[in-house]
Amino acid sequence: MTRPLPLAGKVAIVTGAARGIGAVVSEYLAEDGAHLVLAGRTETALRARAAALDEKFPGRDSLPFRCDVTDEQQVRAMTAAAAARFGGIDILVNTAGGTGPIETPAHEYPAEQFRAILDLNVTGTFLPCKHAIPHLIERGGGSIVNIAGTSGLRGYRNRSGYSASKWAVRGLTRTLALELGPYGITVNDVCPNVTSGARMDRIVAEKARKLGKTPEQVHADFAAQTALGRFVAESDVAAAVRFLVSPGARNITGHDIPVDAGWDV
Repeated sequence: MTRPLPLAGKVAIVTGAARGIGAVVSEYLAEDGAHLVLAGRTETALRARAAALDEKFPGRDSLPFRCDVTDEQQVRAMTAAAAARFGGIDILVNTAGGTGPIETPAHEYPAEQFRAILDLNVTGTFLPCKHAIPHLIERGGGSIVNIAGTSGLRGYRNRSGYSASKWAVRGLTRTLALELGPYGITVNDVCPNVTSGARMDRIVAEKARKLGKTPEQVHADFAAQTALGRFVAESDVAAAVRFLVSPGARNITGHDIPVDAGWDV
């Protein structure tokens, strides 16, 4: 039997596509038949990712595009290239982002690092939305999914910059949902909790160093805060994104979708 391809003929941009959650999202959307624009800052990694996806999922294409999502000129060029190559844009998934300092009280948080994490996580989500929206409107509808986080659902001690940025992403998401609803465009965000992967390994190691604990102790502390007692996988987050851009989610917009193993309960 031939597997149905719910995104066949659709064009999706994924920022931060070379690694982590963005890489898994890219694979899932390619598996569902979408043409992909893979945006990120490391051209060699993007090209390798594009080649791997095109070999694994033939009958559709990938366009790697080096792009700093905080640079408006580069974002404008990236969305224009997407539309020129594939004839339009249907889906935007913003996974690019960073963490900023950890275990750092607000009164010790360097102002330049506070500005930097807001620029990356908020401006870096806003600009791809800004420049993709006219193309989505032209297509007569589409989907935007932003990656927020559970630190944007509650306060997050000693992570003021990161938490503030994720609250801002949620506010941007809801505002865009109201603005774009009349055009048939859904806008949602996914809120992962602690997610296994290279980034989380670095956070665990740094937190352990600052607290004088072992990485294993920090990992266990994180897991114990969830109802299910475990970390989230990158594939769990990607699966939520996959659903939100599918026809089955056509009446879901302006919402936060926690993928948190029961942390925010």
